Amino acid sequence: MEFWLLIGIVVVFFYAIKKGTSSKQKSQNNRLSPENDISVSIKTRNRVVAKSNHDDDDLATFSISYGYEEEKSKNKASGKWIKPDESITIKGQLFTKGNFYFGGKLSSLDGHGTEASLVDDSLKIEHQLSSYEDESLGYWPKFISLTPKGRGAFLNWLSGNRGDPDTPLGYVFIYFYGIERRITVDSIKQTVDDAEFKSLFNEILRLKSIYGSSRSFSNYATRLLELMCLLRPKVVSHPELEKSPQRDSLLFKHRLATTVSKGTPVPAELALAWIRFYPDYNLKKPARRCDHEFSRIFEQRYTKKYGNGVIVKPNKTRLKIEYYPASSSLRGVSFPQQDLPDPSNLKGPVNKLIALADECTTELEAYSRYLAKPNTSRTDIEAVLLLPDDLSDLGAELGLGEFKKWADDAISTKKGLVDVEEFWTYTKSPLPSKINKKEAELIQNLAQKAGYGIAPDTRYHHAKTSADGKLVLFPEGHGKYFEPSKAYSEIGMALRLGAMVAAIDSHVDQAELNLLTQLIDHSTNLSPTEKQSLHAYLVWRLNTPSNITGLKARLETLGKTEKAAVSRILVGVAMADGKIDPEEIKQLEKLYTLLGLDKALVTGDIHGMSSSKGGMQSSSSPSETTSSALTSFQLDENILAIHESETKDVQSMLGAIFVEDESTGESDDSSDDSFNIEEEAGIDKQHYALFESLIRKDKWSRDEMESLCGDLGLMVGGALETINDWSFDKVDAAVLEDDGDAIYVDQEIVAEIEG
Repeated sequence: MEFWLLIGIVVVFFYAIKKGTSSKQKSQNNRLSPENDISVSIKTRNRVVAKSNHDDDDLATFSISYGYEEEKSKNKASGKWIKPDESITIKGQLFTKGNFYFGGKLSSLDGHGTEASLVDDSLKIEHQLSSYEDESLGYWPKFISLTPKGRGAFLNWLSGNRGDPDTPLGYVFIYFYGIERRITVDSIKQTVDDAEFKSLFNEILRLKSIYGSSRSFSNYATRLLELMCLLRPKVVSHPELEKSPQRDSLLFKHRLATTVSKGTPVPAELALAWIRFYPDYNLKKPARRCDHEFSRIFEQRYTKKYGNGVIVKPNKTRLKIEYYPASSSLRGVSFPQQDLPDPSNLKGPVNKLIALADECTTELEAYSRYLAKPNTSRTDIEAVLLLPDDLSDLGAELGLGEFKKWADDAISTKKGLVDVEEFWTYTKSPLPSKINKKEAELIQNLAQKAGYGIAPDTRYHHAKTSADGKLVLFPEGHGKYFEPSKAYSEIGMALRLGAMVAAIDSHVDQAELNLLTQLIDHSTNLSPTEKQSLHAYLVWRLNTPSNITGLKARLETLGKTEKAAVSRILVGVAMADGKIDPEEIKQLEKLYTLLGLDKALVTGDIHGMSSSKGGMQSSSSPSETTSSALTSFQLDENILAIHESETKDVQSMLGAIFVEDESTGESDDSSDDSFNIEEEAGIDKQHYALFESLIRKDKWSRDEMESLCGDLGLMVGGALETINDWSFDKVDAAVLEDDGDAIYVDQEIVAEIEG
């Protein structure tokens, strides 16, 4: 038996060679001239089906077939093309739309068998619903090889709108075969005018939109569309096919070859298409998931790096465009090749593009990971904030547009002063009860992404707002690489003290505001960005209740000279409006006490400063030490300014004292908040030891937290609750935040606890 099996295989082999030779000879006699000298070879992948039937003597027999055997047709009429707007009656049924071949005689291009799409009404046809299918609807179906019921089902589909997505795909392919022949044969012979050519192009697009879920049909339809774009580029085009080419894209290879041949730069969109086309590179997950965003950032960075584009030197390999048809009837058609280089597989230029693509992919990783989570959207503010800075314009499209409009209005009409609650509406999430580190970062990032600065910014102002508090917006913001100078920090702290004094009487006089503003404007050590930031910070300070929690211990470390300098700043601000109210005196006395100075010095300092320039008005009673009736008094810059040497000393001192912020609550407690484990109630040694370990850095993973707690014999949940309860008792705020994946430490709250 093995001997006869071997003989059968040999017979099959030689039969295949004979058919291939015959096909090649016929193709050499069938050369056509395309429009625009576009060179295309039309090939096919033949399917060989081997059948093995065992007889009584165990002999094996083989036969070659392309589906079912063709039925003999009695129709002698030559097949003709029914045009799109042409009507025809078949078996008593009216067909008002064409786009198919009709008749009895139309051969396959290799001379073997009948054209697969030819509708022959002389064959047996039994009416059936278009959903009917049987075994005759094989891989390469032909109308003539269908069963009578299969033909009826196909004609039923053909007579309708040809759009039922549940129709067996084989019938759609038979129809597609006819259009494919019309394009690859008839149009090249110039028997198809431009109007029909465009109509057929649109019909393929329509079919693809309905049946494109089949990868096979989508690929064949795409290649035919590309071929049509090459054959008549002035009649049809499809930019999307150029932007996202398949691995064997005809259109891409021809466009790239033409660009390189002319010596022109490869534009950004073609470079991006090259990345997608290149067979040895696959875009990574973030680039595929965020295709639109990846395309934009790649094209932007490509243009920034290469200008008009990379110029590729023409290579020796010549372009050979080969078209593989869907129809088994279209074997062996070819026409002259255009002489162009084929740079599509060059490694040198592609490696540059791959490096750039990988860089862009890395930029999108965080954004991609967010979108991978369930119930997320590109319009979520969290998603927008994760976009690379290169895509800030896209951020505006996705949800920042309304925010920018609101922010611009606030800046122009209210000096940027807004309520936190109103700002928070643009995050599209509920307002939290407290603004902790995570919420503060969201506020800062939203403002920065939209192109604004915010005050207070915890990174630079060492302060944070509250859920019922205020914010101040300013244009352009701090910038990505902003690093505050020493002068910025020192003047910022001076503004903090000055704002506390200016707001003592719940009213900030214009003279007081002018004095504080001059501290910013007259400094030669501040950059324009720093000045803008400090102006916003001052507005926020003057509109936010402040207290002195945590300051006493630091102020007590000052020397007598430094304390005296600070006292002059406080008195100078209080006197800026030319009068002293009883409440101002009381508050100054309280601050003097906090400084460790005798509060009795307040009245003497006021008199000393006022007498140096003629006097001042007092709204206090005659019993007050400042009750003397004095002429109207206005301090000029010389009186208000501290001598240059003193200013430097005071600013340096302020930078050291006020590096940490107080809470923004309304408490007026001036007691010493420094922590001593032997004296402090409310927390045991184990939890305090955990607290001391945690404050070493801002963020801990849950695994790290469990390890720390395990070493101390504590449970994570209980430990977090105990430390936060203790923190609330001390400074009315939680020091730890658990988001499920990590534990965050609010270092500002730490500073208040340890102050």
